[in-house]
Amino acid sequence: MKRPIQAILLVLSGLGLLHISLFTDLCLRYVKEGMRPMLIASGAVLLILGVAEAWNQRRPGRGDEDAPHHDHTHDDSGHGHDHSAVPRVAWLLLLPALSLLFYAPPALGAYTAARQAPRAVPEQSHFDPLPSASPLPMTLTDFTTRVQQDRKQAIKGRSIQMTGFVTPDKQSGSWYLTRIILTCCAADAQSIKIRIYGRPALPPNTWVSVTGTWHPGGTLGTKSAPVALDARTVKKITRPSNGYTDNLPFPAP
Repeated sequence: MKRPIQAILLVLSGLGLLHISLFTDLCLRYVKEGMRPMLIASGAVLLILGVAEAWNQRRPGRGDEDAPHHDHTHDDSGHGHDHSAVPRVAWLLLLPALSLLFYAPPALGAYTAARQAPRAVPEQSHFDPLPSASPLPMTLTDFTTRVQQDRKQAIKGRSIQMTGFVTPDKQSGSWYLTRIILTCCAADAQSIKIRIYGRPALPPNTWVSVTGTWHPGGTLGTKSAPVALDARTVKKITRPSNGYTDNLPFPAP
């Protein structure tokens, strides 16, 4: 690989990172919001390095690998080898750089969630009284914890509202309301899912607001209770810019 091409790859990589992190919210498909400043800094550094390398090549007296030179390292056989060239594998950098600029990969969704075991919720022994609002906005994590750990069964009979995206289920007559949660980036993604009964599923990855009541089964407040909802309404909503959190529901349009 010629040195001018190296400079182009650095510039493209830097522009790609800046495009998804500084000028758009595309980076939130792959990392948490707190990682954005580091992506911006990385993109700026790559861009500066690429421009500096290109400028250095334009200086008088600078040649490239095609120019004659006599500085060779020699192995034991006495043959000369030029070690200044970059390995051809570096060409692989071109693919992610162009992808970030022209076709950013989609966010994680139903395909990932359908192939994961649900995220384990933390153990909890004390629960505050639930607000009197109806329907009661809840996160998927809070709903799961209440269903399987709240011995007072405060959630019984309550109208609950939750938001997430649709993940199909092999079991007939139900589907999953899902959230994917990141610790750092897409590589450590975990999903949390609520089984939904009573309403047909919308297409996979559709973001929805679901209102309903706990689906009876087992003993509420223990691990035997199903983490499921009998839905009364399912409304399509817009995906939030940062969908990798388990936040409280937001109003449907």
